[in-house]
Amino acid sequence: MTTKAHLRQQVERVWAASFQTDLKDTLAAHLRQQALVGVQAALEAALLEELEAHRQQQTGVAFQRSGSYTRRVLTSHGFIPDLHVPKLRAGNRDRSWQVLTRYHLAMPLLLDQALYLYTLGLSLRDLQEALYVLFGHVLSRSAVNRVTLAAQSPIDAWRTRPITDTPPFLIVDGVWSQVLFPTGALWTDKSGHERQEMRGQEQVILTVMGVWPDGRHQIIHYELAPAEDTASWSALFATLLARGLDGSAVQIVVSDGSTGLPAALATHLPSVKQQRCVVHKIRGLERAFCYRELVRVDPVTQEALTSEAARRLRRQHLSSDAHAIFEASTREEAEQRLAQFRLTWAALEGEVVRLLTKDVESCLVFYQCDETLHPLLRSTNRLERFFREFRTKSDEIGAFPNAVSCLVVFHLIVIRDDAKHDRAHTAKTA
Repeated sequence: MTTKAHLRQQVERVWAASFQTDLKDTLAAHLRQQALVGVQAALEAALLEELEAHRQQQTGVAFQRSGSYTRRVLTSHGFIPDLHVPKLRAGNRDRSWQVLTRYHLAMPLLLDQALYLYTLGLSLRDLQEALYVLFGHVLSRSAVNRVTLAAQSPIDAWRTRPITDTPPFLIVDGVWSQVLFPTGALWTDKSGHERQEMRGQEQVILTVMGVWPDGRHQIIHYELAPAEDTASWSALFATLLARGLDGSAVQIVVSDGSTGLPAALATHLPSVKQQRCVVHKIRGLERAFCYRELVRVDPVTQEALTSEAARRLRRQHLSSDAHAIFEASTREEAEQRLAQFRLTWAALEGEVVRLLTKDVESCLVFYQCDETLHPLLRSTNRLERFFREFRTKSDEIGAFPNAVSCLVVFHLIVIRDDAKHDRAHTAKTA
């Protein structure tokens, strides 16, 4: 049971992993620096826009750029030590930068939060409006793009840094979401402006969780792909190997039975054994029930059961017996329970028994590991729990405005989950 003290520590870790102002440890400094990158890019983009607007107003006046100078700016995440301010050949001392004045006199958090909201699905047009409130004029789409690209760069760094401690066990799965992509067609809005037509497409975030012999487990990589096919899984494993994953050290890959995965493993990790997720295996049995000779009386209350209640009771009993097979402490005991399962259910649900026993060897691979790892390695449940949190955020957003924003939201949840469970932020990949 979670105690108040444990809950407080958990909340403090989550808070420390967020984009806030009172972070105090190494993780805090790391995240604060990521936020500063985005703030600095936004301010520099706005300064260039202001200078260009000023140049267009000064007709007949010599107006020449002369590089830039650096200036310290205080933000809610700390100091930017080298903000690049455009410099003119003359009149720099007398010039008042409205962007910096507004930033200091208004609320610095607004810019920081606007960038953060973009990572949560805010469109570029919405971000332009948010920055207009702060800067007093609308930044061009190219300027806003520079801002968002800077805000996204730390995530790319996380996904490409070297792996120096290869986990011997990998759990792989994918979570689907909808992302907007341009169709190539144009449409005209009410103001007469041409816009790109966008259409939502289903995309899957292929995810890899590493599991170490001491029970540590952590997401080490993820990629957005159009499908869970062999090409997509091959690209993912190729990236992991390029980052330093030692293919010969990987012993088991746990999956839900994706049809494109075996061929990719044969190419990139030929020596691994594949463990089939027992939860998905049992869940897939439901379509095969024939409900022969149903029990019509509740065994506890002795009350008559409706047809639907009797079917539900059959599913519960059979599912409980099937799960019990893989909860055995040893493989020998699991095989004994499997034999008993056949005897109990073969006459009543023959097709269910056939499907469960088909390729059942792939569901028993986890028994070659220490018993303490069995709950981690017999299913993809650890990833499924994480995916549920992402789906909650994804449902709130609807269709992501682009692929990068989808990955950014996923990354933020990865960081939060690591902090919540007191895992090292670097996932042993520093």
